[in-house]
Amino acid sequence: MPAAAMIDLSALPEDQRDVVAALLRENSVLKEINARLEHLVAELNHVVHGKKSEKLSEDDRQLAFEDLEVAVGEVEAKRDTQAPSEKTSRRKSAPIRRNRGNLPADLPRIERIVAPDSLDCPCGCGQMHRIGEDRTERLDIVPAQLRVIVTIRPKYACRSCTDGVTQALTPAHLIEGGLPTEGAIAHVLVGKYADHLA
Repeated sequence: MPAAAMIDLSALPEDQRDVVAALLRENSVLKEINARLEHLVAELNHVVHGKKSEKLSEDDRQLAFEDLEVAVGEVEAKRDTQAPSEKTSRRKSAPIRRNRGNLPADLPRIERIVAPDSLDCPCGCGQMHRIGEDRTERLDIVPAQLRVIVTIRPKYACRSCTDGVTQALTPAHLIEGGLPTEGAIAHVLVGKYADHLA
């Protein structure tokens, strides 16, 4: 029930009725604003000091999903604007490889060639010739610098016989099939356990 209905304005002098009615309307508007602000303060206290203060609310989660959808849309738009001939030629020429990290192309690369101990053909007919190579990339960290270590293992075969292909064994890694090198792992461990960064 509005406050103006509770007070009998007819008992007041005529020149004061409009002023009192305006004050009563302003009072009810201010009460509504005050109730909304108290509700917001209570919600803020619950978010900051409540049991679930570290969890995302439904709105925050939805906002994160919206950002993700926008990023996916931008990537798809860039892919659609790419020339179709460029797409097909890239698909035909590039071998199908497992994607384990997409290391950025702008990082400096240090190529290390691991050759077999001997290039002599097992049958004794001469020296083997290079016929291809396997390339693996791993992420390495030099303090305040990131770089990619590229290990190249050339393949050699004999042109005179068909006794097979020779190639050096893959060097041992701390994490087999992993992207980080020993230096990158050491950097993370020192940062976490010695410098207490994580």
